Formats: sequence, structure tokens, C-alpha cells
Amino acid sequence: MVETANNGVTGKPDAADRLRPVRIWLYVIALLVLIMVAVGGATRLTDSGLSITSWKPISGIIPPLSDADWAAEFEAYKQIPEYQVQNHWMSVEEFQFIFWWEWGHRFLGRIIGLAFFVPFVVFLFQKRLDRKLAPALATLFVLGGFQGFLGWWMVSSGLSARVDVSQYRLAAHLGAACILFAALIWVARSITPTTANLDISRRWWWGVAGLGMLVYLQLIAGAFVAGLDAGYAYNTWPLMDGALVPNGLLVIDPAWLNLFENALTVQFQHRVLAYLIAIYAVILLWRGSKTVGFQSVHGWLPRITLLIALQIVLGIVTLLLVVPIHIALGHQVLAFMLVGALAAYLVDMRGVAVK
Repeated sequence: MVETANNGVTGKPDAADRLRPVRIWLYVIALLVLIMVAVGGATRLTDSGLSITSWKPISGIIPPLSDADWAAEFEAYKQIPEYQVQNHWMSVEEFQFIFWWEWGHRFLGRIIGLAFFVPFVVFLFQKRLDRKLAPALATLFVLGGFQGFLGWWMVSSGLSARVDVSQYRLAAHLGAACILFAALIWVARSITPTTANLDISRRWWWGVAGLGMLVYLQLIAGAFVAGLDAGYAYNTWPLMDGALVPNGLLVIDPAWLNLFENALTVQFQHRVLAYLIAIYAVILLWRGSKTVGFQSVHGWLPRITLLIALQIVLGIVTLLLVVPIHIALGHQVLAFMLVGALAAYLVDMRGVAVK
């Protein structure tokens, strides 16, 4: 058995206390990332993501300030297929609505970068970060910057031959954001002192990790649903197009391409993954009640199961009501909260005793 009584924090109380500001800072950044995800979801659902047709990491922080500036931005938008095919009816005022959503999304990304970088430098000067923690946090900063690149890479896919962004790039952008969010929670929990003293089998840890992998896969599948606007069709449950297993799942050749480009198949696989996750979680909860119980770090297990149940309900309601923005955003944000809870449970188990 290997014990780590303080989750990577030295045994001295003052050393643990010195990391308290770091933990709070990481949780704040995680919250900002969660807000960023919500704003990004709203940007997607309002079809605002292509309203800014250039990427200016520095000067782009300043929005249009005059009628001439707005006219220039609107003229640039008129050159892309989305305007020419779908939004040619727009006035400048209507364009401003979608512009502000995308500008806000990018602005929040810059704020998160600043909110990470400045305290990180301060903590370095204060010598709160040891040789293991500092590189880990620097990696998180790089991941955050990479998100900005992925965001523009995604947007650029909709500026020439398409009227929307690539579902593949959308999935990459959302998937990377989820990894960043989970990593922030992981590092914060790993430097949280604990007095727990438990024996946890590696088999159990990997069983929970398996649930985490399924949930992450489901989040990626949800990104493909969003990217193909698949939630706006087949708005019945439990039947889909009048059947439990609808016809037309493999109409695209080669067959594997249906998993990514056939809206019917993409929505169906999202449903099936939800059923698998529900079954897996119930089995895990039942086995947990018989073996590890729900005390100490295992208190995460019933909370995670509840989050999964709420997520499934939100998903069904989103589908039946044909993707209302507020419910769809709740569905997306709750998915990230579920991933965060799983990350916290996994790292808490590693912080006590794994044998």
C-alpha cells in the first residue's frame, strides 16, 4: 500500500497553507473555463461563430467603435458563404447581435489567459510552486493558449466553402476544452490536504476511470450532434424516427463515415452511449454500495450518479423541445461538471491509498 496523506502536499501544515491561494486560483480558472464553455455554446446556438472573419490576438480585443468600423466588419462578413447563403437578409443591427456573442467569447478567452498568467508569475516569485507543480501549471497555460488556436482553426473551416464550421474541428475544440477543465480540477485536488486513510484497489480506480472515458467519449459525440445540428431532427423519445433502431444508419459509404457525417447515426450513437453510461453508473453504484461504501472520497460516487441522471433528463428534454438555448446550454455545462466530478473522484482516490 502506498499512502500520500496530503495528496502531494508536504506534511508541514505551513506548506499546505501556502498552497491554499493556488488551489483557489485554479478553481476560479476552472469556473471561468466553465463560463467560457457556456458562452461558446450560446455562440454556437445563435449561429454567431462566423461573425468575426479574422483572428487578431492583440488588436482584436478592441471592438468596432464607430459606424465606419461596424460597416467594415459587416462587409467582411458579407464575403463568406454563411451570409451569402443563409443571412443575406441581415441588417447591420442584426449583425451586431451575433458579432457581440463571438467577440464576448474571444474576449473571455483573453481574460482567462491573463487571469492565469499573472497569478502564476506571482506564485513563482513567492516560491509557492515546487519543481513538480510549476511545470504542471505551465503545461496548463500552454493548453489554454492552444485552445485559442483550435478556436480559430475551427472558425476558419466555415469561411470559404461551408456555411458552418467543421464538426470535426468543433469536436476537437470542445474536447480540448474538456481536457483543460478536468486538468485544472485534477491539479487543484492533487494539492488539497487530506486525512483520509483508505485502501483502494487499482481495479476499482480503473473501473471509475472507465466511466470517465465513456463520459468523455459521449461529450465528443455530443459535439458531433451540435456540429451537424442533429438535435433539430428526430425529436421523439424513446423511439427515433418511429423505431428503437431507425433505418438509414449506414447510408453513407464507407459505413464508418456515418458515425461522423450522418445526422441520424450521430444522434443515435449519442443516445446509445447515454444508455451505456447509465447502465455502467448503476452497476458501479451497486457494486460500490457492496464494497467501498459511500464514505470519505467515495461520497463522490452517488453525486456522480445523480449528475448522470440529471444529464440524461436534460438531454431528453433538449431533444423533445427542439434544442431551446437555455436547456441546451445547461446540458453542455452539466457535461463538464460531470467530467470535473469524475476527475476529482479519481485524483482523490490516488491521494489516499491505492494498492
